[in-house]
Amino acid sequence: MTPSEHLGGATPPDRDLVHAAQAGDAGSLGLLLARHRASMHAVAVALLGFAPDAEDAVQEAAIVALRRIGDLRDPDAAGPWLRAVVRNECRARLRRTSAIPVAEVADVIAAKGLDTAPDPAEILDRHALGDWVWTALEELSPVLRLVVLLRYFTDLTSYDEIAALCGTPVGTVRSRLSQARGKLAEKLASAADRTHDDARALATLHRGLAEQTMESYRYSGRADVLAERWSPATHVDWPAGKRTGVRYLEAAFDRDLLVEGFRFELRNVVASREVVVWETGVQPPAHRPSCPIAMMWVFFLDAGRIERLRLYHPRA
Repeated sequence: MTPSEHLGGATPPDRDLVHAAQAGDAGSLGLLLARHRASMHAVAVALLGFAPDAEDAVQEAAIVALRRIGDLRDPDAAGPWLRAVVRNECRARLRRTSAIPVAEVADVIAAKGLDTAPDPAEILDRHALGDWVWTALEELSPVLRLVVLLRYFTDLTSYDEIAALCGTPVGTVRSRLSQARGKLAEKLASAADRTHDDARALATLHRGLAEQTMESYRYSGRADVLAERWSPATHVDWPAGKRTGVRYLEAAFDRDLLVEGFRFELRNVVASREVVVWETGVQPPAHRPSCPIAMMWVFFLDAGRIERLRLYHPRA
């Protein structure tokens, strides 16, 4: 019996919950967060005041805890660790909204895993909680899931860039992220033991499709591998705002790759059942040095078929 299945009597100590969470029991992590939520919220209020940002900081800390629970070496220090995660998230928010540097930037970097830690997708792949997280993400609406995938699993992390890709105001992106974090926190707190989707198999499938597609484009200028996955009504939204069909896409890449000499490099693939994101580098030809050097491909699926593709050039 895992700690999250414990019925009656005293609840398990933090140490047992941490060990179970590190072994993949999402319910134990939910219990741990619920136990310390009041003190986490108190830290946020002390630094940010009674404002929506305080609640967002606590929710963000829950996501960080999901990603980094395996790094907690002292199971008895779960409470101080969670409060430190909240504190560093609050300081990071203050840094983003103030021109005055905030002290202990190194703590922020350490807590958030910036620059030095593997990306979130790699961390989730290494920890047993990974499948639970991906299953919880699948239960979000497509619009909420997209902003979470972009924010936490791609290099496109700024609110401005996510808003530009999604074609929505920055405030809408912030609101959707806040909703998504809240829903994920609720799902974690009420997590029940169940069989989760094999997230690794899904990611492997879509990475294989992406690699084969890049090879297909390289030699023929066409997405032959995706031919059977296009819906008859599939449309493509281009970075400049133009909307076309798939045939225009194939003709454009035929020209860019085979005539102009552009090259693509696959860098990252993030996959869910209904939203898949590819990140590619773009190597422009010598005579087009000012062209964008990266592209995001966001596929929207329905029953496995591609209903819409949105292309976006992140700012350098």
